[in-house]
Amino acid sequence: MESGSQDRNLPASERKLKKAREDGQVSRSEDLSHLAVLGTGAVGLLVLAPVLFDRLQHSMGHQLSFDAKSIAQTGNMLTRLSDATTTGLIGCMVFAGIVTAATIFAAVASGGWVNSLKPLMPDFSRINPLSGFGNLFKKKKLLSVAKMVVITGILFAIAATFLTSGMQEIASLVLQPSSAAIVHLSEWITAGMGLLLLVILGAAMVDLPLQKFLHKDEMKMSHQEMKQEGKESDGNPQIKAKIRQKQRDMAQRNSVNAVPKADFVVMNPTHFAVAIRYDEKTMGAPQVVAKGADLLAMKIRDVAKHHSIPVLQSPMLARALYANSELDQDIPSTLYTAVAQVLAYVYRLRAAMRGEGPMPGDLQHPFVPPDLDPLAKTIKAVPA
Repeated sequence: MESGSQDRNLPASERKLKKAREDGQVSRSEDLSHLAVLGTGAVGLLVLAPVLFDRLQHSMGHQLSFDAKSIAQTGNMLTRLSDATTTGLIGCMVFAGIVTAATIFAAVASGGWVNSLKPLMPDFSRINPLSGFGNLFKKKKLLSVAKMVVITGILFAIAATFLTSGMQEIASLVLQPSSAAIVHLSEWITAGMGLLLLVILGAAMVDLPLQKFLHKDEMKMSHQEMKQEGKESDGNPQIKAKIRQKQRDMAQRNSVNAVPKADFVVMNPTHFAVAIRYDEKTMGAPQVVAKGADLLAMKIRDVAKHHSIPVLQSPMLARALYANSELDQDIPSTLYTAVAQVLAYVYRLRAAMRGEGPMPGDLQHPFVPPDLDPLAKTIKAVPA
């Protein structure tokens, strides 16, 4: 069972793919980079060669022309050499810039842009001969070797055919004028380069999706890794429960400040205290503004008495509200009737204190559904 759970047959999660990208692990097609370098280099040579050769011809003609003034002022030789060197360097820099830009574009096209310096950091495990020998038999390496063997065979076959078919024609160039022979030779070389680029283009079209497939296959995860990642991303359930409990405790302690806004406080009589507020103009139902147990319940009671908030004893209602209500949220609909009875009692009590009616008697405990009372649930769960 354990060994089966380690089989990597599940697709990689977004979290693992993101971490791999941050570490610089993305799919890269070497054949696409080769195509970019050779193709851009060949096109660059075809485009830049006439201009560069014209500039070099003009520069050489200027360098090799001598008169009495140039012979008298030998320092001009250094200036001429500097001009010729500058012309050559500019041509090389333009060519190198074009090839470099094409290489970067090909890398970004195959695997996207990666902002990570980790692949550049020294990793001594790469020079370990044992791990290096083991990497030779990985699926990715074996497919790469097979691909290179196939490409090499195709290139040799095309090169042999191309050379065999054109060898006699090239040999006959010695009988033609030099200018015509050079033009014909350049066209022959250009045709051979075109065939080479076509082969590399075909290899790149195959290699690009192949590398994406191999990368996804390498990133696959086992069931155990999925579970571990879920724990790391979501957190340990026990720890999360403790954090939520601490957050609730802090919220309850802070809710004591809202007790003066309550209409009444209902208690059980020492363990639980819940402060209820209802404003018919802004609220759809009564809300719990503060609740607490034990010492916090005593604190809510003392604050309520200090601000002349009625404190009523209704054990079942207090327990039900404490267990089933959240701070600053409407009370459960199943407790509407019970809370409404208490509110009606509080309104009669306030009216009596203002001298607008008789003093009500003791509060009659309102009906609370047993399934909302945590004490009733506990008694029911314990067998007789």
